[in-house]
Amino acid sequence: MNDTVEIAGAQVAYRVDGSGPALVLVSGTGGNLHSNWDHLIEPLAAHRKVIRADYSGSGQTRDDGGPLTVEMLAEQILAAVRACNVSSFDLLGYSLGAAVAAHIAAEYPQLVRSLVLVAPFARGGEPRIKLQFELWQQLIRLDPAAFARLVLLNGFSPAFLRGFDDAQIDEWVQLIQQSNRWDGMLRQIELDARLDISGQPEKINRPSLVIGCAQDYILGPEPARAMAAAIRGARYAELDAGHMVPFERPQELLHLVGEFLAVPARQ
Repeated sequence: MNDTVEIAGAQVAYRVDGSGPALVLVSGTGGNLHSNWDHLIEPLAAHRKVIRADYSGSGQTRDDGGPLTVEMLAEQILAAVRACNVSSFDLLGYSLGAAVAAHIAAEYPQLVRSLVLVAPFARGGEPRIKLQFELWQQLIRLDPAAFARLVLLNGFSPAFLRGFDDAQIDEWVQLIQQSNRWDGMLRQIELDARLDISGQPEKINRPSLVIGCAQDYILGPEPARAMAAAIRGARYAELDAGHMVPFERPQELLHLVGEFLAVPARQ
């Protein structure tokens, strides 16, 4: 069952699973605390207190519908953490959630024990990335099912997608449509397109792991590599997967995250 916490007029939904050292999860564009993480929660929460929240535009969180900022989303995540009486935590962000997580680690280092960024990007205004987000906005308004098919085409690696039959593709298309709040996702994509946290990575001084995707056809692998290079002492790992790596390579992702978080200094 989800709880809610209020901050700046927003009712932010969050959920806690497990017990132990806190691990905070931050979802990607269009994702929510269930759709991005449910299939990973059991192993993550086996020895940890896992906190996940819906920031504005996702899931059950409700607000005034205005424009979004990274700072706003970060404060919503931190409000959920405070509601759980947690004073320090490991932090894992995916895609847009990685930008939010990087901001938190840069601005609130006293709260963050360690940082994991999965398929991150620092700037949404780069021509190829901006073109992707503009196309997303147009397709969502015109044909959400076509948008869902494009996400599958660009989000998974070709080898992984070749293993799908027509029924599985249709099932994924339905899942993407059912799990998204289109009005909220459009607000998040608008933030994606103007995102610029390029000054934040160099400020991060927490133990960090950046995970890139060799076959990321949404962002390309270069933004993750650049993020790792900009964070002092960051470890970089790259999986042979598309941008939707939590779904394409969940076990490999869990292994990398678990190995990194298992270092005693991060407990």
